[in-house]
Amino acid sequence: MRVLFAGTPAVAVPSLDALIKAGFDVVAVLTRPDAPIGRKRVLTPSPVAQRAAELGIDVIHAARVDAEAIDKISAVQPDVAAIVAYGGLVPPPALAIPRHGWVNLHFSLLPAWRGAAPVQRAVMAGDEITGAVTFQLEEGLDTGPVFGTLTESVRPQDTAGDLLERLSHSGAVLLAQTLSAIDAGKAAPQPQAGDVSLAPKLTLEDGHLNWSHPALAISRQARGVTPEPGAWTVLDGQRVKLEPVRLRPEVSGLAPGAVALQGKVVLVGTGSHAVELTRIQPAGKKMMAAADWARGMASLESVVFE
Repeated sequence: MRVLFAGTPAVAVPSLDALIKAGFDVVAVLTRPDAPIGRKRVLTPSPVAQRAAELGIDVIHAARVDAEAIDKISAVQPDVAAIVAYGGLVPPPALAIPRHGWVNLHFSLLPAWRGAAPVQRAVMAGDEITGAVTFQLEEGLDTGPVFGTLTESVRPQDTAGDLLERLSHSGAVLLAQTLSAIDAGKAAPQPQAGDVSLAPKLTLEDGHLNWSHPALAISRQARGVTPEPGAWTVLDGQRVKLEPVRLRPEVSGLAPGAVALQGKVVLVGTGSHAVELTRIQPAGKKMMAAADWARGMASLESVVFE
């Protein structure tokens, strides 16, 4: 079966590898154009484009699936298109090209968390169980019938990055199994059932910690926005980046946002009990251990995060 693979970030690479390992004929890869990376803003191919080049697979670069991209997709005559975090909508003319349509690997248990940031939103919401599904792509936002499902526990200290890394590998196996079932004529997609929730793309503001919120909510938020867009707070009018915090329920009495040093532990008050800072990146500096940052401060008595 001739497969078009559409994907862009590193979490899509295991799926591409899984399809190759399963023996599918991946005739082309659709990915977003090279993007500026790092402080020097060097134009760099996407992780999927880099892997495709290593595998000798033709690459179609497209910021969106426009008429030019549709012509290129049609030219490779795919039987099915597999899509994993491509980063753009697929219009009806493109959906109609493969005879088996487009199969999307989505990192949630649909219809929960439809949208661009399902793993991040699941962590931020405190979900204990999440997973991944393969479904038939259609015009609606993640609304198509489901081929297969897997579940994954959300561990207490999981960041969105940790959880997505695990799902990218287990989901890759699910995607290959789904395409094998389609090729064998044994796939039977079922309509989605259950409560719908939405997972819009995260913005920088989603990482701004509100210290008046309960400690558990702050911890979930920080883990959900790690690694991107990252957790942050404001100190002396400047944005300060933070890595996920630890809960310290035995410590109370600190005002929300107030910072204190207890031994070698840096604590911050919240709307409930304190949390422990792990690592911090002051404006213009590198990420460092919170204790090292505290030692470099003249005093923490008047330090209050906003």
